[in-house]
Amino acid sequence: MKCTFLMFLFLNCVLVTQAQNKAALENNVVITSQEHKTQVYTNNNEELQINVSPKEVLKFKAAGFVHYSDFGAKGNGKTDDMDVIAATHAFANLHGLLVKADSGATYYIGGKERTAFIQTDTDFGTAAFIIDDTEVENRDASVFTMSSSLKPFKLKTISSLKRNQEKIAVSLPGPCLITVTNSNVKQYIRFGLNQNNGSSQTDIFLADKNGNVDMNAPIIWDFEQITDLTALPIDENLLKITGGHFTTIANKAESKYTYYNRNIAIRRSHVLIEGLQHHIKGEGDQGAPYGGFISIGDCAYVTVKNTILTGHLTYSTIGAAGKPVTMGTYDLSVNRALNVSFLNCSQTNDINDNKYWGILGSNFCKNLLYDSCTLSRFDAHQGVANATIRNSTLGHMGINAIGSGLLTIENSTVNGRSFVNLRSDYGSTWQGELVIRNCVFVPAGGKPISASLISGSYSGQHDFGYTCYMPERITIENLRIDDSKHSDNYQGPSIFTNFNPEMTDSTYQEKFPYIKTNEIILKNITTASKKALRISDNPFMFKDIKVKTN
Repeated sequence: MKCTFLMFLFLNCVLVTQAQNKAALENNVVITSQEHKTQVYTNNNEELQINVSPKEVLKFKAAGFVHYSDFGAKGNGKTDDMDVIAATHAFANLHGLLVKADSGATYYIGGKERTAFIQTDTDFGTAAFIIDDTEVENRDASVFTMSSSLKPFKLKTISSLKRNQEKIAVSLPGPCLITVTNSNVKQYIRFGLNQNNGSSQTDIFLADKNGNVDMNAPIIWDFEQITDLTALPIDENLLKITGGHFTTIANKAESKYTYYNRNIAIRRSHVLIEGLQHHIKGEGDQGAPYGGFISIGDCAYVTVKNTILTGHLTYSTIGAAGKPVTMGTYDLSVNRALNVSFLNCSQTNDINDNKYWGILGSNFCKNLLYDSCTLSRFDAHQGVANATIRNSTLGHMGINAIGSGLLTIENSTVNGRSFVNLRSDYGSTWQGELVIRNCVFVPAGGKPISASLISGSYSGQHDFGYTCYMPERITIENLRIDDSKHSDNYQGPSIFTNFNPEMTDSTYQEKFPYIKTNEIILKNITTASKKALRISDNPFMFKDIKVKTN
């Protein structure tokens, strides 16, 4: 019996070492299970070496969880615990164990390049994490990454795709997230102070094992050619990350577009983050911008719930056009992701304080949701297909979007300069419908301003890489406009700003025509100023739009 038990321990040690070496070496981690004590160290190649004694392996597996202190984390707020934190998660990933932070601990994370990959439920609890960005080896290295053990693979048999195509001719191992690129076509060719040459045509969608496309997040472009088509199998179990009080000590780097991504990165599907807090300290006279403390990308079905965030101070630099620009800097970012929800989220600083940049930036997304949030901004840069904001309050940067599908704002208060800003740097385009219902608009947070519901700018002289649209139909029901503070020459709120001051008669020619709104439906619009809602300061541009009032 004794020999049998010893043989079991020996085989278990071998399996632990072999199973982890193959996968974990990709993340610079090697796990062994030798008789000597449990320890974590790095070798001369900066590989993370983890040894867990056979006795402790059995103990942890029987308990079903591990603490950071089990692997030597000090939690005293001074000793750099990052290697131990990464080691704890690597071991937990191998054995499918829950990770728990130690109650009351403060984990200091210095600037060394090391990422903890999380593949099992993690409870940060009441623990604090100090992320020191004052001296960083690699500003692009995330602190935590929620990753998948499932590997992406190429699809090489499909040569083209059509907008709203319902099925692709492949068999898949299960539900997959599909990303498609045509590098021969450029879109989102940015205009203005941050001008650029655009991004390769891209899309992201869901398909089941038979190739059926989820039409709640449809293909939105025609792809005449495909230069890359990749499938990422979707983790169907929910990964839960709870608690944690994180503080970033801000970088003091030169103020230029060298984004810091020392963050929590979500790179797998079906993730819930709940009860997390993020604070920022040490922002001074200069600093490089941040790409988002919670960074969601290349995934689907992600929920951030009951979470408190912080807006970053805004810094300026010289933009691509050679003129000064303020740099976008974010605490939330979402890129190439589907079905992402923010529920009951707020921020530590005043949502109407314009010293701080708007808290969210997103690109290439579908089905974004704010529900019961109090945040300074919602923003879709390079397009969102379908977005909903409800039961929320938006601050000084308001709602900024371009994209397609249905944009719905209901039971919400917006404090931006306009109720919805269709971003002019990407063509002020929304190919679909806009619905505003049961809302309050406080123009510029109550400062004197000429109020407009929908802002944007479009000259018709710049090629953005796609046809630009105004919302085909705009429905506004039960909207109160608090324009009690306004200038003496205020004529009343308008539906549209003056999108093109040069288009005052039919002699103006657009090289790239703007597809205007067909219909506006208005019901129960009230103003504090008692002044009536107008179409625009440029009535000629919008003269053919049908406005229905009930």
